[in-house]
Amino acid sequence: MEKNNYKATLNLPRTSFPMKASLSSREPEFIAFWEKEHIYDKACAQRMNGPRFVLHDGPPYANGDIHMGHALNKLLKDMVVKYKTMRGYFSPFVPGWDCHGLPVEHQLFKELKIGKHQIDRVQFRKKARDYALKFVGVQREQFKRLGIFGDWERPYLTLDPGYQASIIECFGKMYLDGYIYRGMKPIHWCATCETALAEAEVEYDDHASPSVYVAFEVLFGIEKALPGVGNASMLIWTTTPWTLPANRAVAVRAEFEYAAVRLKGRTLIVARDLAGRVAEELGEPAPEVVGVCRGRDLEGAVTAHPFTGGKSPVVLSGHVTREQGTGLVHVAPGHGDEDYQIGCKYGLEVFAPVDARGEFTAAAGPFAGMRVDRANGAIIERLREKGALLLSREITHSYPHCWRCRRPVIFRATEQWFIGVDRHNLRKRALAEVDTVTWIPDRGRNRIGSMLEVRPDWCISRQRYWGVPIPVLYCLGCGAPVLTEEILARVRAAVAARSADAWFAEPAASFLPDGFRCPSCRGVEFRKEEDIIDVWFDSGVSHQAVLAARPELGFPCALYLEGSDQHRGWFQTSLLTAVALAGRAPFAQVLTHGFITDGEGKKMSKSAGNVIAPQSVIERYGADILRLWVSSVDYGVDVRISRDILEQLIDAYRRIRNTFRYLLGNLYDFAPEGDAVPRERMEEMDRWMMSRLQRMLAEVTEAYERCDFCRAYHLVHQFCAVDLSSLYLDILKDRLYTAGAASARRRSAQTALCAILDVLVTVSAPILAFTAEEAWQSSPFLPARRASVHLADWPAARGEFVDARLEGEWDRLLEVRREVAKALEDARQGRMIGNALEARVTISCGDGEVFRLLDGKKEILADLFIVSRVDLVLDPAAADGAAPLGVAVARAEGEKCGRCWKYSTTVGRSAAHPAICGRCVVVVESHGRA
Repeated sequence: MEKNNYKATLNLPRTSFPMKASLSSREPEFIAFWEKEHIYDKACAQRMNGPRFVLHDGPPYANGDIHMGHALNKLLKDMVVKYKTMRGYFSPFVPGWDCHGLPVEHQLFKELKIGKHQIDRVQFRKKARDYALKFVGVQREQFKRLGIFGDWERPYLTLDPGYQASIIECFGKMYLDGYIYRGMKPIHWCATCETALAEAEVEYDDHASPSVYVAFEVLFGIEKALPGVGNASMLIWTTTPWTLPANRAVAVRAEFEYAAVRLKGRTLIVARDLAGRVAEELGEPAPEVVGVCRGRDLEGAVTAHPFTGGKSPVVLSGHVTREQGTGLVHVAPGHGDEDYQIGCKYGLEVFAPVDARGEFTAAAGPFAGMRVDRANGAIIERLREKGALLLSREITHSYPHCWRCRRPVIFRATEQWFIGVDRHNLRKRALAEVDTVTWIPDRGRNRIGSMLEVRPDWCISRQRYWGVPIPVLYCLGCGAPVLTEEILARVRAAVAARSADAWFAEPAASFLPDGFRCPSCRGVEFRKEEDIIDVWFDSGVSHQAVLAARPELGFPCALYLEGSDQHRGWFQTSLLTAVALAGRAPFAQVLTHGFITDGEGKKMSKSAGNVIAPQSVIERYGADILRLWVSSVDYGVDVRISRDILEQLIDAYRRIRNTFRYLLGNLYDFAPEGDAVPRERMEEMDRWMMSRLQRMLAEVTEAYERCDFCRAYHLVHQFCAVDLSSLYLDILKDRLYTAGAASARRRSAQTALCAILDVLVTVSAPILAFTAEEAWQSSPFLPARRASVHLADWPAARGEFVDARLEGEWDRLLEVRREVAKALEDARQGRMIGNALEARVTISCGDGEVFRLLDGKKEILADLFIVSRVDLVLDPAAADGAAPLGVAVARAEGEKCGRCWKYSTTVGRSAAHPAICGRCVVVVESHGRA
């Protein structure tokens, strides 16, 4: 046989698993396969009797395409669910969508190019429903394209009549139980959107405001506190001059020291510690102090409103600070929550002369008709005319903005519906539940706890069209709100049958029992509440509308997983409503992730041109690269994504993919049932690798248990890159390719490769959903076990293969291997050899532990170092065995074998096969391949 024909006698890899992934074009084929074979349904059915682990999906808004934040969130959820399912849990995933409220309404009005008052409510609601359903469909396909499993044909939608009926029922129960009330309180109000906003709907951003120092002339009441001080004024500072028409008091802090000082040719009362700073602001030298007292001594004094002439008493408040201003605060109970609380304490009028569009009403006198933001100039000018203005300048500071239109909001007192967070000890009970929940990361416990401790009552009414109605009737005779269990049942039934549109389309009488009369005045005519319920209430009661309503889910669930902003949003609204309705938290665990930034850590925005859409990543790289990115980041903090970051991940992906390909290629003729070698007959190197595999499996499993996908990814990648590609698989090539196809040595290696393939593909499946499936389907034996990798069981730990002693020995062997590698590289640099197989290595060491270790394994050393021959020499100069390791490299004796490429003195001894070594002659002849 000629030299070049020996290739046919080698066991070269064969596999249908391609080197080039072509993920963008191949992935849709696997999605079609999963749908055709109902893989998600089968996975749930397999685990039906297992322990339950339900991750409840927080609903994204049904408007627009998904963005990278959606992808990060849903892919983390998918990894959890896929892992738990493979571990044997019954873990159904029901995706949901939030379909009501401003996100949809705002975008639809923008598309229609009309305003809120230019279309009939019922007509608009039909358009809004169609709009939301359209984007439910769009986003559903985009999520499926990411390889996310779920009950996509039966998601929960907050616009479904059944869900809407649950919202009505939850509202009614909380109302009848006394949690919900109607009151006149200042709330965040968006004049652009013309609606009340909850805390979770307010975002803070920089805003330029006028900063003014205003003098309130003292009429009387300071004589005892500041004897001898006359013609004084209380100096206040504010960045909202437009609230001055609603001023009803001036607040000081009881324990602060206040000084009457001479500034600007007048006597001004300010906090003593701030007097110097105030003087500097006003461009004055250090002021002369003419009197000092405590804030409590000023209580009851009366000042004159600077331009209305009304009386403004001095009151005490703990919200006054010395961080800014003068230590005195003007109080407008109709324009701030803290001001409102002071007003309640002192019986002050809750006055807010501003309408829904943010314009002053007639009650504001000369400012009537002006928008509040544009009235600042006119008010400042009036202060100047009255001699009350000491300074006006513009400052930029953090200010609340509407989450939808991004415009600054105002505080405005109106009649609204609220959930009283202190009614029936709701706040205290919710805080107690926080301590029963596992928060990941743990800092989430303090975050939500601190927010709950200070949050105001929850404003749940909205002055919009698209949502679920507040199911309350008002008596036309006395104006009293009316909601009874019987009325509630009628509304719920109507909504369940005909959707929430029934409330807006049908007369009030249709929801009343026959002969119903007002409990307060016995009136018989009623009108319907026109406000809708806050969408945060819609999604917040999903624990009842979805978890408690669907038998495959159940209340409470195991896990909520959302962005960290939901500590003030969905986590909090879900917790409050669950404690009120069911007496406990709706979740056992809460996991939060950070936000998406670009490669430099900057927030993504269209104006900055740094937005990366999931669709563009899928089109260019494939969904598995996006999945790999999600697994590679520390999601507990804000995470970065850029083209460069994705390109770096491509290399990691190729390493994992090529490992799959190598394993598959060398198992083409292996049948585990008949070819597997028992542990006791496996080659030592294979037993060592099987032990390493079990260690990796244990660590990866522990990482998945903690939802630490970043560690799981790095463990898998490192195992592929270091343990396998750079070491084991490299060493194994000679045995796999040149040994007899069915020889014990090759079957031993294949037994190890089979176990490695099984473990690697399955533990990668939650992350690389498509690539793991492709590898599974390319295997000659794995599909026979399960039709899909996503139906497979998580690999079981095989304790019999764990051998700490053997691993310890191999750790030392690998240290020697690194020393040999250095010597071989030096020989290459010196041009003594070309590649390592041209080398003969002599290792000398003392008669100690290392020598005994090497001597006991001398039969495998040539394979381990990938050289043609290894000799060991005992160094008599170091009798204690502590001599340094010596490595000498020389050219190997003999000729290069034309089949295995090793150098051997046996090449040429066979007349039939003069070009190959004796070892290869035996293999070729024993299989009759010559």
